[in-house]
Amino acid sequence: MQPYIHHLVLFKIQLTQEEIINAFAQLGTRLASISIDDTLLQKAHIHNNWFTPQWQLYALNYWGVKLNVTDLNKWAGKYTFTNSPKKVGLIMAGNIPLVGMHDLVCILLSGHKAIVKPSSDDPVLTPWIINELIKIDSRFENRIELVEKLNDCEALIATGSNNTARYFEHYFSSVPKIIRKNRNSIAILTGNETDEELRALANDIFAYFGLGCRNVSKLMVPEDYNFNRFFEALESYKEFGNHNKYFNNYTYHKAIFLMNIVPHLDNGFLLVKEDDKIASPLGALFTSTYKEKNDIIEYLDKNRESIQIVIGNSDFIKECIPFGQSQNPNLYEYADDIDTMKFLNQL
Repeated sequence: MQPYIHHLVLFKIQLTQEEIINAFAQLGTRLASISIDDTLLQKAHIHNNWFTPQWQLYALNYWGVKLNVTDLNKWAGKYTFTNSPKKVGLIMAGNIPLVGMHDLVCILLSGHKAIVKPSSDDPVLTPWIINELIKIDSRFENRIELVEKLNDCEALIATGSNNTARYFEHYFSSVPKIIRKNRNSIAILTGNETDEELRALANDIFAYFGLGCRNVSKLMVPEDYNFNRFFEALESYKEFGNHNKYFNNYTYHKAIFLMNIVPHLDNGFLLVKEDDKIASPLGALFTSTYKEKNDIIEYLDKNRESIQIVIGNSDFIKECIPFGQSQNPNLYEYADDIDTMKFLNQL
């Protein structure tokens, strides 16, 4: 009888895909119910000054919308799931709230066990999310493990800087892996944007203080572009001047530009400087000019490995996503254009 009983115990701790989707949908409802004055947000803000209640709530609301049965089923239905669960290490970044959430959902939905190392910058939100999942269904205790150091995993998903990526490549050389490096996003302007589109672009620039890989750090504009309407559209974010860390970055780079007599534009909380690079420092935005569409296409092709997304009018440049949508990807849109679910299902 012992083997039979053992089989029953194992069967009881298994989670079907339907049960996982239902649990995530319940989690989505929970996230959507959180208010700006929730003590959870205050606690996370104390640990990380960049995680203001406003931007935490922004991330939580996004997942509150995306985690629903219909969208999860539609997404999962595109894949054939593994019958051989693996222990998948997940090294999370901490630049913006819940930045590793999509990877966690992918690992669990594809039938694997998540060995999670949260960022030291996010000691509150990620553990809270995991605890909420376990409250919804205690069997997740067997599917998620929080660790301080990854020692025992059969695959890896890691996000970090270009420097840490080299370390991950070396340390985890023997396991299948996805390792993400630094990327930034670009917006392409024609000069014909509406005021509404420019205000939406402001959110693409300033959401999460501009710390995410999907934040616009670079503008491509036509020659002799007039920035007056652009700066007017940014005014709703002038409150960033009251955020100590953001304003320190802004004033530091402003001082460097002034000392080195670097031509730039300044609206009091954002510096705009012509520069061929994509990744601009916090508190600044780089620009490049173009004469014709071909100039843009050549630039995008040349810098493909450094670009996360391109914002703009898709009638002008086909790959553009609409203004204001940088922080609203669909569940089936993957960082660095690497299909995380496909990777997991091939383990």
